[in-house]
Amino acid sequence: MSKAATEAYASGPLTSYTEDEQMFRASVREFAEGEIRPRVEEMDEHAKMAPEVLKQLFELGLMGVETPEEHGGTGASFFMAIIGVEELSRVDPSVGVLMDVQNTLVNNALIRWGSPEQQKKYLPRLASDTVGAYALSEAGSGSDAFAMQTRAVDKGDHYELTGQKLWITNGNEAGIFVVFANAKPEEGYRGITAFVVEKGFEGFSVGKKENKLGIRASSTTEIILDGCKVPKENVLGEFGKGYKVSIETLNEGRIGIGAQMIGLARGALEHALAYTGERTQFKQPINQFQGVQFQLAEMATELEAARLMVYNAARMKDAGLNFVKEAAMAKLYSSRVAEKVSSKAIELYGGYGFVKDYPVEKLWRDSKIGAIYEGTSNMQLQTIAKLIIGK
Repeated sequence: MSKAATEAYASGPLTSYTEDEQMFRASVREFAEGEIRPRVEEMDEHAKMAPEVLKQLFELGLMGVETPEEHGGTGASFFMAIIGVEELSRVDPSVGVLMDVQNTLVNNALIRWGSPEQQKKYLPRLASDTVGAYALSEAGSGSDAFAMQTRAVDKGDHYELTGQKLWITNGNEAGIFVVFANAKPEEGYRGITAFVVEKGFEGFSVGKKENKLGIRASSTTEIILDGCKVPKENVLGEFGKGYKVSIETLNEGRIGIGAQMIGLARGALEHALAYTGERTQFKQPINQFQGVQFQLAEMATELEAARLMVYNAARMKDAGLNFVKEAAMAKLYSSRVAEKVSSKAIELYGGYGFVKDYPVEKLWRDSKIGAIYEGTSNMQLQTIAKLIIGK
């Protein structure tokens, strides 16, 4: 494949982008290639995000894409954020998910439900130098998120939060957390309330960091709330409406994970295309064998279908249309495609694909989380089924 053809394929159909979106994609790709790619192996090996990468994400405006300009952000579209996540994930899905959580979950929650005072206080920090995290899951509360045991007790001028959250992406780097707790457990899910919690609040601490299969440079931790004191003005949205905040925010977050997965699959396919054009067997490049060509064609076709699903869901969100079904479909399908394409890339590399000296084994390890976080594949199927059946 020629350089021009590779670039055209990587960009997708140009008619689907505005000039600003094309320029944004090119700038993120340049950053990912120049600054992230040389650090990928080391970050994965040591399971730590490079401080230089984190700093540059803020400097380039990637941590506040939808945040209004008056709060220090870019003031761009949701689709623009999706482009950024895809391009970063093409090189390292760990960096892609850090940007994704910041934009589609944390910033999004504050933009949609934050009071003017909360937005003025927190959005500029999240756009300039402070990482955010989203704390919903617990040991006994994964897919059944409303079974959470974290409690919020009214203490007059503040709430005291007590409980433990697990699987918190960005937990080590974050300074601001959107935390969910039940303030009226006797009312079931109607007692769940969202809070903006700062890392320095009394009674807050970050616990164990998980040693993961993939996306190792992205920190995943527990957080411990031991009578954590949260001012009443830090209730996010309405009291008792935390279930609404969580559901609607995660609907958008699933499109972000879809973008991470298609970026990952793109990276794996591009590696496979390059390698099969260089690897010679029986006196010719292996991409001249029809069996290999057909495998590459299948990979490219499934990736393109996944990309279009993710893009469509993102465009629908920006247009103000109901996108819940499309977001679930995009996440479900893109996670499957990412795992399949990265696995096939390993096979096309042969023995080299199985060792850490080459990049495709990492992308396969990274792909597995796509079927798990921000709603498992079974939960996406349940959502899709309910919406198409009409019950």
